[in-house]
Amino acid sequence: MLKNKLEPYRKKDGKGWIDHGPRNRQRDQENPDILVPPETDHGTVENLRFSYSDAHQRLEEGGWTREITNRELPASKDVAGVNMSLEPGAYREMHWHKEAEWGLMLYGNARVTAIDESGRSFIDDVVAGDLWNFEAGIPHSIQALDQGCEFLLVFSEADFSENNTFLLSDWLLHTPLDVVAANFKQTEENLSSLPKAEKYIFKGQVPGPITEVNRSSSQGSVPSPFTYHISRSEVIQSEAGNVRIIDQKVFPTAETISAAFVEVEPGGMRELHWHPKAAEWQYYLQGKARMTVFNSSGLARTFNYQAGDVGIVPIVAGHYIQNIGDEPLRFVEIFKQPVYSDISLNKWLGTSPIQMVADHLNISKEIVESLPNPDKPQPVIWYKRP
Repeated sequence: MLKNKLEPYRKKDGKGWIDHGPRNRQRDQENPDILVPPETDHGTVENLRFSYSDAHQRLEEGGWTREITNRELPASKDVAGVNMSLEPGAYREMHWHKEAEWGLMLYGNARVTAIDESGRSFIDDVVAGDLWNFEAGIPHSIQALDQGCEFLLVFSEADFSENNTFLLSDWLLHTPLDVVAANFKQTEENLSSLPKAEKYIFKGQVPGPITEVNRSSSQGSVPSPFTYHISRSEVIQSEAGNVRIIDQKVFPTAETISAAFVEVEPGGMRELHWHPKAAEWQYYLQGKARMTVFNSSGLARTFNYQAGDVGIVPIVAGHYIQNIGDEPLRFVEIFKQPVYSDISLNKWLGTSPIQMVADHLNISKEIVESLPNPDKPQPVIWYKRP
């Protein structure tokens, strides 16, 4: 029985024994490195994983939404995430937030609109892989086009809730009707059909082309787009995958949040590294992953991830992400920091004095000299070639 891979027994050192239950064997299969941790795991490390499949689903006419905040994942100290879907023509109501909103299209197509504090307008259509960013207070809307859409939203506060946004309908509902009528220069009778409850997500008709519906502002258009099309991004090609970095350097309106899109081939891994400026909030798009996080003082814990999961890496904690599946692993690293940064262990050792590294690692100078070349960065490397 102890040979059964689903038992909490580590053959390498003979530790553990049988779990007679009750137990959730499906969960055990999804999290083999939690059931049987590597020998290198040590100490108490907070939970760094939560799945959107375990998040409450809010259903509305025309779509749905669910969120992972620090209530679901207390280890998330910087940001919160929302997953939302709209049927063709449906709206995410005109609204704004106290927090910055960074969006990633996961499926389909949509139209986003906004206006800035100078009265300059913006409208654009986005497809899967494209981004948008609205800083705090910028009013905007999202409408699904003919395919419908699903997207990920990341907000710049960990306790954010999508249920607490500044909605157009909610505001007018809680403003005296005579005041609203005076503001719009209308009679109260003309406005008697205003919504009697917040709309939030609601059905609509698929709009025509932007050229037919756009009402440009007399102040003109925003000087820098609120959207970023992923086809414009530079690809950092590595031996076992690639990385695309989208931060304020290439997306100027993203003043709060930056991201790196990572693809790892089967048998590959994101190299050992850490991030000096912010904690990492991960969203897994495809595949299966293993990550061990080292958080100083001998603390380390290994987690397993799959598509739809959120992962956390505390600020400056060392880690790697390994593809343990048979298809490409795709995930996005997100930071509450306008400019992306990381520090590679290979680069650090490769630029330090040879004797110093040899003395620290108890290896020969010849081995130090054979370590990866720091002048040829490889953020995604082979763990084991297929």
